[in-house]
Amino acid sequence: MDNKKYLKLIQDYDKHCRRIALATSINIHESAKEKNDRIRKLERNYIAWFEYYFPNYAKKKSAWFHAKLAKVITQNKRLRLLAEMFRSAGKSVHIDMGIPLYLYLAKKDLHFMLLVGETEPKAKKLLSGIQAQLQFNNRIKNDYGECFSAGNWAEGDFATSDGVRFMSLGFGQNPRGAREQAERPDYIVVDDVDSKKSVNNDRIMREAVDYITEDIWGCFDADDNATERFIYANNNFHKNSITNRLKTYFNQVIKDEKENSATIEQHANALFHVLSVCAVKNLSDFTPEWPEKTSAEYWRNKFSQMPYRSFMREYMHTHIEDGAIFKYEDIQYKKPHKLKDYDALCFYGDLSYKANADYKALILVGTKGKEFHILLAYMQQKSRADCAKWLYDQYEVYNLDLYNIRYMIEGLFAMDEFVSDFDIEGEKRGYYIPVVADKRTKTDKYDRIESLSGYFERKNVFFNSEQKNADMQTLIDQFLAFEKGSQAHDDGPDAVHGAFKWLSTRNRKMKGTYKFGARVNNRY
Repeated sequence: MDNKKYLKLIQDYDKHCRRIALATSINIHESAKEKNDRIRKLERNYIAWFEYYFPNYAKKKSAWFHAKLAKVITQNKRLRLLAEMFRSAGKSVHIDMGIPLYLYLAKKDLHFMLLVGETEPKAKKLLSGIQAQLQFNNRIKNDYGECFSAGNWAEGDFATSDGVRFMSLGFGQNPRGAREQAERPDYIVVDDVDSKKSVNNDRIMREAVDYITEDIWGCFDADDNATERFIYANNNFHKNSITNRLKTYFNQVIKDEKENSATIEQHANALFHVLSVCAVKNLSDFTPEWPEKTSAEYWRNKFSQMPYRSFMREYMHTHIEDGAIFKYEDIQYKKPHKLKDYDALCFYGDLSYKANADYKALILVGTKGKEFHILLAYMQQKSRADCAKWLYDQYEVYNLDLYNIRYMIEGLFAMDEFVSDFDIEGEKRGYYIPVVADKRTKTDKYDRIESLSGYFERKNVFFNSEQKNADMQTLIDQFLAFEKGSQAHDDGPDAVHGAFKWLSTRNRKMKGTYKFGARVNNRY
């Protein structure tokens, strides 16, 4: 059976190579000058170059983002690029084959490419695209000469006739072989390595990111003039994925560099860049990002024929989890009222003793009739001092001193140093926010959070549509991930319960307050 499988793979590869040879016809009557002029013209434009040399891949006109990919990669010798692109966006064809061959043949700016795939066989298959083109593409051979080297043409690790090396690895494999060579990699691609089976294992995901930033990046030569092009390509389907963790890290580096640009020697640092491309611009008219390949009607039909959450994960980089208790369809948004128009307002905090492990949750909730509006949210794995600073910042930005707001933190954690964290911030600013402990007896944590599900199911809960930030999204994610026995964080939902409980009790007391006047005689 193994022999039959191997023979079929060989036959498929042979067919692929024959298709390349047939598709890449050349003009045998072209003069030397015409040939030279044509090559120079093509080399000035990557898209034109790609579409000429790879006609069997360029059946559709390349997209704007393919041109941008090439521009960012070719113009930056020190690069950390995250290509967050929807499935079927053609990222592998360009990043794994088109652009590296353009760098090698047209720009003479690639000497050692390392390609890392999800598994070793997948990595070899991705690299075989380059191998087949160099050996069988008549247009490449006609314009750039014979690159095939009989003695160095091994599967997954080969060298061309002029000494340029191409190597593949499975994700997690030790890249020591690539680091021990006289010529270290100068173009490294990590392509499509994310796996859904491991996204809920925090340790595996952390180690995967470390493998990239330590083992893979460590393959580059430590030299001031070394070329270090690193490209990571995947769609972003889950908040715990390698892709999303890398994106968060890249964005933080980009933000820090912008803030410190005056003190950073830009030429000595790699450029961090995130290129994010969804399948469509929006879900109202489904305008495609690659209209040369797929129409709006195609995407509209695809959207209608698959679950909403699946479409958003695979094609829009939006992370939607199926809630066991709180359902995604019950998450609603609404533009908030003016603060003075709410029946009651409550800031409620669920803090922890651990400095940076659990989330510090501080939520502002307002009631209007039967509706509960979640207006502001602090959801960070930072210190209590940072939480206190955020509260005072909101107090000043929104002039909260003008409104009757109750400020509470869970009583179990509200004594001594917890309240003092807020008072210390107040001392710096010259005034105090009256944060007090909620000393009421509470039921089991799971039971009290689950009790909120009725409010959501009856469509009485709304999140602030003007606050779709990372903290608010973290709060929503914690609601959707909440279930019995889950190890997911639930500090945000617990804080929301505290606010709901106080507001509900206050509203009942207000409705139960009677006015006494003169007794009316209703005798018949």
